[in-house]
Order: sequence, then C-alpha cells, then structure tokens
Amino acid sequence: MELIRKLEILADAAKYDASCASSGAARKDSLGGKGVGSTGGMGICHSYTPDGRCVSLLKVLLTNGCIYDCHYCINRRSSNVQRARFTPEEVVQITLDFYKRNYIEGLFLSSGIIRSADHTMEMVIAVARTLREVHHFRGYIHLKTIPEASPALIELAGRYADRISINIELPSEKSLATLAPEKNLARTQDAMAHIRTKIDERFEEKKNSSSSVKPPPFATGQSTQMIVGADDSTDSVILQRADTLYTGFKLRRVYYSGFSPIPEPSSLLPLKPPPLVREHRLYQADWLLRFYGFKVDEITDPTAPNLDLALDPKLAWALRNRDTFPVDVNRASREQLLRIPGLGVRNVERILGARRFTRLRLADLVLLRLSMKKVLPFIIAADHTPTLLGLDSDSLRQRFLPPPKQLELDFDNPAPTQADTASVISGEI
Repeated sequence: MELIRKLEILADAAKYDASCASSGAARKDSLGGKGVGSTGGMGICHSYTPDGRCVSLLKVLLTNGCIYDCHYCINRRSSNVQRARFTPEEVVQITLDFYKRNYIEGLFLSSGIIRSADHTMEMVIAVARTLREVHHFRGYIHLKTIPEASPALIELAGRYADRISINIELPSEKSLATLAPEKNLARTQDAMAHIRTKIDERFEEKKNSSSSVKPPPFATGQSTQMIVGADDSTDSVILQRADTLYTGFKLRRVYYSGFSPIPEPSSLLPLKPPPLVREHRLYQADWLLRFYGFKVDEITDPTAPNLDLALDPKLAWALRNRDTFPVDVNRASREQLLRIPGLGVRNVERILGARRFTRLRLADLVLLRLSMKKVLPFIIAADHTPTLLGLDSDSLRQRFLPPPKQLELDFDNPAPTQADTASVISGEI
C-alpha cells in the first residue's frame, strides 16, 4: 500500500481520539545548532497550550488493526474496515517531512493493539526514541499508552514524550465489561497511578538537583478520554469519575467525546448519537470542578443526574439555589463571586483588584464585557439591586432559555403534528 494511502486511512482513524491537547512542558528548541523541531513555534491550530499558543500536531495511528473487540470502536477486531499499518520508520519520516514543511509542530501517536499490548508499546516507543535520539527532534510528542502494557514500557514512553495518556473510555466497570470486555477499569487506574508517581518523582528530582546535574526527562502530565452516550451512564456518573481522576491521579485534562454511530454497529449500542450540546455541557461542568470550586453533588443531584441541556451548569445551579443571591460584588469573597453566572475566573480577579480603589457600578462591569443579561439578576452593585428583575419569579428561567426554533420540513418523514408545533413554540424542544 502506498504511504499516502496509509496516511489517509490512519489519520482518519485517529480522529475519534479527542485527548490530544498540548501540555505545559518546558519549551524546547534547536537554536543551539543541533537537532530539528521546536515546541515554541506557530502553526495550524490543532491544540492549545496552557499559555494560549496554538500548536499543530500530526495526529495518526500506528495501525488501525486491533485484537480487541470494543463494541463502540470502529477499529475493533470484528469491524469491516480497511486496515493499514505504518512501520515506526515511516511515522518518523512523515513527522520530519511535515515538520520541515511547517505543517506541524509535533506528533500525537496512538495505535490499535497488534499481537500484544507490550509489542504495540515497543513499536510506539521506537517512533519516539528514533525522533529524540537519532534525529534530535525537539518538537512536542504525545504518546497514547496502553494500560495492559508493562509498567517498565509505560515508564520508558514517558522519557520520550511531553505528555502520555491512557483512555479510560467508559466511566464504570459495568459498562466496560459489557462494551469492552478486554479492558479493565482497575488496571487502567493502576497504570495512571504509576504514571502519576513517576511524574511526582521527576518533579522532586528536578527541584532538588543541582543546575549542573539534570535528572532524566519524563512526561509533564497525563490526560484521558471518556465516551459519552455509548452506555447508559448519567452525567453524574461521568463527572464523579472525572473528579476521581483529577483528585486521585492529578490528570491534566479529561476529554469528553460524544459517541458516533459506526458502520455495522453492535446491537448493544444506541442507534443515535447523544445531542452534541451534552458534550459541551460536560466540558462546562468540568471547568466548574477544576477552577470554580464546585463539587459534583452541587452540579448534579439524585433527582437530576443529567445536566440541563438548555442552560449552562453554573446558571442552572444558581436557579436552583436562589437563596444564595443576590451577591454584592463590592463585598463578596472570591468564592462567592465565582458562583455568579456570567463571571469567569479572570473577571473575578479583575473585580477583586478594582474594588480596592472604588465601589463598582454597573458601568464598571460593562467595561469588563460581562454578559450583563446573565449577571444582573444575581448581583448587587453600587447603583443596582435586582429586586425589579424578579429573582424569585417563576419566569426567571424562561428569560435564559434559547429562543424557539422554526421546524424544518423533511419530505422523507411525516409532517409535524399540531402538538409538535405547539411544543416548539413554547420552547419545550
């Protein structure tokens, strides 16, 4: 098979993996005259670094052949898709060629499982080792590791990669046993714990080492991905698992990937994908966990285990907890300000800084480019109280709902009934 055809197949097969964001690794470059590549340049926007830079990555599978038969995966053993396989040398050559043409700034490499987990990891590591040691590649490398591989191989992968990740795929052992019987949640978390230990050890070594003696490199972080909508897991279950990964394993990011129906699907899978907005709401809830001090049982509860698709999670929480508001922006603590709908972390810091010198008025908040429609019912300012906006009104939620949409005619399906039209007009759909 021609190399370009392999690239078409294996780059397309890699598109289902969302966990390819860049890490906060120290920038490396080849300004010293030796090596090629850099993590500090600019390119096509594929991923964002923590400092806001956009980096382009070659995102590809080593092979889409796999001995596992995960029902939700298009590359599963029983899937009838065209297979292809790169050699490690071919991936190295493509990476270098693309970098020299300024197409990319780094590599995201994953793979289906061929022969065994250890054999696959050895091939993935061979790509990274050749790039680093033979070609002195200083660009960004993200390696997808396999939890079933030996800890020694996963540790070796961390020596050559800026970030390594293991996909947890589904949030519960029950779902994995049903849809991915070869995978095991406990084994995956054990591998994550081992990576976390190595990252912590390397951090301590760097902190305690002298400037002349540097410890061997190791990946600066790990991430994972969960598939949304392939099983019956609620948003509460998904967020509980994400919270465990953040607090217990110090993951940099958990990515949420909406399930996409695949050709010749298993009867165990849903016929339709989840609404795209569900994935978006999970990302918003994820930010509330990581940066806003929320707990999972505040974002969801047993009576409402799924996120409100019509409203963002912070606004939905505020409407359920109206007794917490209004909040005085001139007196409230940082934690209270972070709970106000429409206020982000950066604007909270700006408010805390500005109110040291003046009492904030609505005009001052407008200058911060806040969503005033969202903010006004929940705050008190020097010249504003929200009594007239009806914080206790039953119609407050209605003010924030998206406008109703016009139904589209579909000649392949029956015309909408009068009841359907009425529900759209009332905003129920």
